[in-house]
Formats: sequence, structure tokens, C-alpha cells
Amino acid sequence: MGRILIIEDEAVIRQALAKLLARHGYDVAEADSITQSKGQYELDSFNLIIADLRLPGGLGTEIIDQCGGVPVLIMTSYASISSAVESIKAGAADYIAKPFNHDEMIIVADRLIRQDRINRQNQALRKDIQRGYPVSGMVGDCPAMHQVFTHIAKVAPTDSTVLIFGESGTGKELVARAIHEQSNRSDAPLVTMNCAAIPDTLLESELFGYEKGAFTGADKTTAGLIESADGGTLFLDEVAELSAAAQAGMLRVIQEGELRRLGSHKVKRVDVRVLAATHRNLGKRVSDERFREDLLYRLRVVEIRLPPLRERTEDLPALTNHLLEKLCRSLNRPLCRLPESTRELIARYDWPGNVRELENALERAIILCDQEVILPELLNLERAPVGGQAQAATSAFSGSLDDYFVDFVCSNENSLTETELARQLGISRKTLWERRQKFGIPRGRIADSR
Repeated sequence: MGRILIIEDEAVIRQALAKLLARHGYDVAEADSITQSKGQYELDSFNLIIADLRLPGGLGTEIIDQCGGVPVLIMTSYASISSAVESIKAGAADYIAKPFNHDEMIIVADRLIRQDRINRQNQALRKDIQRGYPVSGMVGDCPAMHQVFTHIAKVAPTDSTVLIFGESGTGKELVARAIHEQSNRSDAPLVTMNCAAIPDTLLESELFGYEKGAFTGADKTTAGLIESADGGTLFLDEVAELSAAAQAGMLRVIQEGELRRLGSHKVKRVDVRVLAATHRNLGKRVSDERFREDLLYRLRVVEIRLPPLRERTEDLPALTNHLLEKLCRSLNRPLCRLPESTRELIARYDWPGNVRELENALERAIILCDQEVILPELLNLERAPVGGQAQAATSAFSGSLDDYFVDFVCSNENSLTETELARQLGISRKTLWERRQKFGIPRGRIADSR
């Protein structure tokens, strides 16, 4: 059930309370003063401390700052509103007046212990999330990422709106999470909505909620995502896809802190910080009259631009190692090794899908690898453009990928070894050989031993 420490100077009351709690399955320890409790016990080893308000040498509330976050229930025969308020202000989890009902004491003790366990679980989950999504230490050491970190640190403590711009897969949601976690709203919810994933007909009801009978199928009053984020942060991913009506409603939320549920005539006050992200050119959408100019101004009080992965290749080794370790842990696999050939392929590849593509490629490779070594072909990147000579040729070639393969191999097989051909194409020698067989291309005259 849990461990409880009773600090009470009257022996009769202390012993009776100890017997009551023990009968209900609690492991109970006793002390007659704060001095004895500190000298005899490790206070943070308990799940609950029940302390009398009036104790020899001081007040029971003095134990609150010394027990390492363990909830403290204050009891006193001096029941009054003022003493209750003072106890709660001092940090007590709750307050109970003597003489108390036995059932009431058990109910309060059980509730406080359960709540403490939930809080501890939440803290553990938060640590797990931080390991998976390192909000305070995103991987990146290039100048562009340093600028991103600087902007996050400066804007996070404020309530200003932020527009995060970047290609798909660059980590826009991770930046939003970092801003929220480093803000004064970190204990409140971060609510995320992908505007591109919700049909226009449902966008308003999802965001603003609706009253019963507002439309066909609205059989009960339902709060929207904005109300769910009240006191916290709302992150609108792919904000460019908001409908015109939703844009008007969001403008009112940002400007006035007000919303109106669908089908309601009442205005509801909300306290929400808005973060938004997009990969589209919102300025052009304003010119095309597809996005409100006044909403754009409201959203980009601060703008954070995330560089694509191809512009921060110096971060690839550290980022690859971080993702590899995270994925192996989440897949319950031993830490896999990347040979030099695989790292070279990762370094040369353009990563059009950015960090998300890198993560997906590594996850697939970890699942498929047999000997904890990720060979280049397991990344399955040979069908996409890669750096070096092959990339330069691809940019000027208008045929299919198969036609390009045949043309590239026939044009270069007399000047490059098989190893060099495979490296330029971003594939393994085995895959090169298999494709030669498929298209009937004989080996060139040059030897690999040159």
C-alpha cells in the first residue's frame, strides 16, 4: 500500500492513528517531533508524512522543505480557515482537523499516496520523452542549428507566437516541443494538431469544439483542441492548410484570447500560446489570397527557420549516432555498428526527406540486419539521388532511374572500378552485380586491382 510516517507528540493519538493505518495495509513509522523524525528516518523513503501542526520546537509544516517532495498531510485540533490556508501556502498536500473521522483519514491518505505515485510516473514518462525527444539538447553543431538553439532559448520564456519554417522531416515539431518545455507553461499540456490531416469540414469543430445539435451527428457538447490546451500551448503543424473560416477563428484566439464553439452564441475566454509550422511559402499563399495576411503577421512574431539536412552535413555523424542509439533502445536490439562504407553512403546522400528519412532508413536497417552490422544496401537508398558524380549526372538526365543506371554504368565502367561505380551510385557491389545481370550489362575492361 505504502509507507507512512506519523509525527505527533501526543502518544495516544499517534499510536491510535498508527494502528488504524496498519489495519488498512500501510507500513507505518512513528516520531514525536521533527527532530526525532529527521534523526531516525530517511524522510524521502516514505510515500506520505502525516504531521501535527503544533509540535515541540516548531510547526509541523517545517518538515515540508526537508522531506524531498513527499506529500505532507497536516492535522491539528486548532481547526480554522486561517491555519488551513497557511498550511497549504507552506506546501502541505492537504489539511485535516482533529478529531477526524477514521474513514475520512483513510480516504485522504489513500488519495494523496495515489496522487504522489501518479506524479512520479509522470516525471518518469517526461524523462523518457526527453530521452527520445531531447528538447533541451537537439543534435546539431553547425552555425544554422546554433542560431535555432539561440532563438529557442530567447523566445521560450515569453508568450509570443512562433512560426517554425522548414522542409518536411527537419524537426519542426521537435522545436515546438523544445519551446514548450522551456517555457513557463511546461507543466500545462502541449496540444498538437496536424492541419493537413483533417478535412476542411472538420477543422473548425476539432479546433473550436461544438455544441450539441450544431450539426448532424453532434449528439453532445464537445470541447475543441484549443480548450484542451487552455493554460498551455497549441501547436498547429502545417498551418498553411487551415481553411478560411478556421483562419478567422484562430486570429480571434490569438488577438483576443476568445473562441466560440460551433453552434454557440457564447464567447469563451482561453489562455493559449500558439506555435505554428509550415513548409510552404506563406507569403505566396497570401498573394494568392489563400492565407490571411493579418494572421500571418500574428503568427510570425518570431520566425525560426530549420535548415534541411543537406545543408548541415557536418551534423550527420553525431545525428546518425544519436538516432542509432535511440532506435536500438526502442527496438530492444543491441547497438548496431555502421561500417565506413555505410557512413560514406550516409554522408553522400542528399536526404530529401531530411532527418525523418534518415531515422526511417536506420530503423529499417536495424530491423533487417542479421549480425549487428548495417551494410549500405540495408539503408535502401540506391533508388534516390546521391552526391558526387552520380548526382551531377542525374541532374541532367531526364529518363527513368533504370535508364539512368544503364547509361551511367556504360559511360563509366571503363574508367571506374566496380567498387567506385557502386560507391558513386550509392549501392553495394552485390546490388551492382545483380543489376548488371538484370539489364545484361557485361563487366568493363578495367580491373579492380589497379
